[in-house]
Amino acid sequence: MAATMKDISRVTGLGLATISSYFNGGNVREKNREKIEQAIDALHYEVNEVARGLRTDATHTIGVVIPELNNVFCSEIITGMEDVLRSEGYATIVCDCRSDPAIEKDAMEFLLRKRVDGLVSVPTDTCGNNLLEFMKSEKPVVLLDRQIQGIACDTVLVNNRKAAFDAVQYLIGQGHRNIGIIGGPRDVYTARERLDGYADAHRAAGIPVQESLIVHGDYTIRGGAAAINSLISRNPHMTAAFVTNYEMTMGAVIGINERGLRLPGDLSLVGYDNLEFARACSPSLTIISQPTAMIGEKAARIMLSRLSEPGKEEKLLNIRLGAELIKGHSVAEIRA
Repeated sequence: MAATMKDISRVTGLGLATISSYFNGGNVREKNREKIEQAIDALHYEVNEVARGLRTDATHTIGVVIPELNNVFCSEIITGMEDVLRSEGYATIVCDCRSDPAIEKDAMEFLLRKRVDGLVSVPTDTCGNNLLEFMKSEKPVVLLDRQIQGIACDTVLVNNRKAAFDAVQYLIGQGHRNIGIIGGPRDVYTARERLDGYADAHRAAGIPVQESLIVHGDYTIRGGAAAINSLISRNPHMTAAFVTNYEMTMGAVIGINERGLRLPGDLSLVGYDNLEFARACSPSLTIISQPTAMIGEKAARIMLSRLSEPGKEEKLLNIRLGAELIKGHSVAEIRA
């Protein structure tokens, strides 16, 4: 027969109120905490999380909604987040919305029905309509990678504008003047920031931006291959390209290989994320590397902080992390 709280009370000599306070995260004297934990071990007591959730309105689960589960950026963030949450007794329910706002809306409603304690999301709906119902629950929300105007919640972002500036500035420093960019969808916050960084680097160097060198992709491998083919066909004078996410970077490499072109002899390339893939390429790719694990860790710690003091009025956090330019051998120097 499974041990009960009454058994713990009998072994420790403590009242049920004290033991209940311990299990529900209340203040318990250290000597009493030690007695309770010793009794839990001795009795092999297992907490009934469902029952506790009904009593406390806390399920110790965090909802996570992402655009694509097979996206390396998203999966690495989830890993970093879960490591922190698990250590504090929280589990996650991860929903992949396939970059579809309608599926995202269903996912948000599902998580509300599951009574998750908070939500972490890389939002697909750029207007934030899908978040409004969850925001009404007054449970904490942390957005990653993308900001949405009018949605007041904590955010963890990468300084995408600076990252793109650094990538293009490096290409300019190597003598390139006709630099293509494979950007993301026009309505995605991070895509706009990266395109702004591309333009900033051109302005800083006094180089006009050529519209023919800008292609908007869809953050997929197939989209990256199509975009690099479009850039090459439209711009025979192009000497370098900057690709703004990992999947499109992989697609661009496939497209370059299928055209029989050589990196960096025929075309120089700076990609995005996944250091392992960058190193596996021959030659190795120069990439912008985002701190994906740290994004997840920061999001988890913000969530835990909000949950530890529910209702406390605090200034919303807008954390911006830096990205790193990691040099490989995919960029040639052009001498004047």
